[in-house]
Amino acid sequence: MPKFAQEQAVRTPNSPAMTDPSKSLTWEQVDEIINRAANLILEADLGEKRRIAVFAENASETALAHLGGLFGGASSVPVNFHLTAEEASYILKDSESQILFVDDKTAERAIQAAKEAGIALIIGWECQEYAEITDWEDWLLSGSPDPCPDEVVPRPNLLYTSGTTGLPKGTELPPTMFAGGTTMTEHIEGLSQSGFAAFGTHLVVGPMYHTGPLSGMRLLTLGTPSVILGRFDAETTLATIDKYKTESALMVPTHFVRMLALPEDVKKKYDVSSMKFAAHTGAKCPVDVMHEMIEWWGPIFRDAYGASEVGTVCAITSEEWLKNPGSVGKAIPPFTAYVLDENLNELPAGTEGRLFFRDSTGRGIIYPNDPQKTAQSNPEPGLFTLGEIGYINENGYVFITDRFSDMVVSGGVNIYPAEAEQILIDHPEVADIGCIGIPHQDLGRTCCVNCAN
Repeated sequence: MPKFAQEQAVRTPNSPAMTDPSKSLTWEQVDEIINRAANLILEADLGEKRRIAVFAENASETALAHLGGLFGGASSVPVNFHLTAEEASYILKDSESQILFVDDKTAERAIQAAKEAGIALIIGWECQEYAEITDWEDWLLSGSPDPCPDEVVPRPNLLYTSGTTGLPKGTELPPTMFAGGTTMTEHIEGLSQSGFAAFGTHLVVGPMYHTGPLSGMRLLTLGTPSVILGRFDAETTLATIDKYKTESALMVPTHFVRMLALPEDVKKKYDVSSMKFAAHTGAKCPVDVMHEMIEWWGPIFRDAYGASEVGTVCAITSEEWLKNPGSVGKAIPPFTAYVLDENLNELPAGTEGRLFFRDSTGRGIIYPNDPQKTAQSNPEPGLFTLGEIGYINENGYVFITDRFSDMVVSGGVNIYPAEAEQILIDHPEVADIGCIGIPHQDLGRTCCVNCAN
């Protein structure tokens, strides 16, 4: 563990460092677990790419497996715990992962997937009934508790993005989301510049196969305690904030919608005043929802618009958002935002078109195992789109109106499903909604609204 967390382990060894729904681990325990896991991973033959995979639901062990990989000089690959054995096997093979970490919920699928992918070592917690799986506790006990060396070079996570067609593509966590460095000390110093670093206990709300929750776990290395939710539940989230006095979290708009939908007497039961910083990402937040959250929690929000492939490309604080409601903010370095037509000509301020971003480093979007898709994603070196339609106002604030892949041409008229969704989501009896295009005999295509339940 780095000096920040080691200091916590020495100064307050018995104070909670990591809490999940079933247990709480002290700094001393976390320090020992990460050291043992990291030393074992350092010694393992992981091949040239040095990758491990984690196929498990949210728990302390899930986070510690990823952190053990980080300090063991491995690139950890989060695998969506909803996937079938066949789907997981594809990711394991494509990533060339050599060790698989699992829990009792994924064990059966994991055994099949590992066999198909040629992975010999599966390590699991709560998996004693499976002879093919090495017990997590037994595995840890075989490793040295000595501090892992600082000279280990940190390797970014490899994440698999879902798409509308084809197989998921692996993309390394970009420099904007991974502090890098040539030693662990350099990496942690870079991580200390994170917007979350200045705050106390961090709440992990979403599943750790997503970029944000996974990145949030690294705050532990700065000496920041973490509280992990198993699966999101609106009232449980409020109760957890109240109980542990958490100060920061990363959420998505659906979390806000579901918390706001709770009865007033339920919301008033819990004190959320400890929250000082809440980033949200994953989708555009409806204007009314953001207004209500700011009124409830205060101006503590930061919208981070981007994607796993590139990290955050635009950001906006609550104060800015209140002056520019609906915006996802201004482009942040190293990115510049543009609105272009189909011929990649720049359109004037306020004109709707395809949103593009230029990465001044020239990196853009990279899929390590798919050079063809990499080329398709970057029409020019460093120039890429995340698939949205929108406009940029005269002050440089970016507004998203839809995804151009979702646009429905109905009777010769362009219809943007997101606009219908923005109106309908404000209805008090609607919790979540999706609007899609379907064939229509007269108009060619028309819109169909699907309610979540």
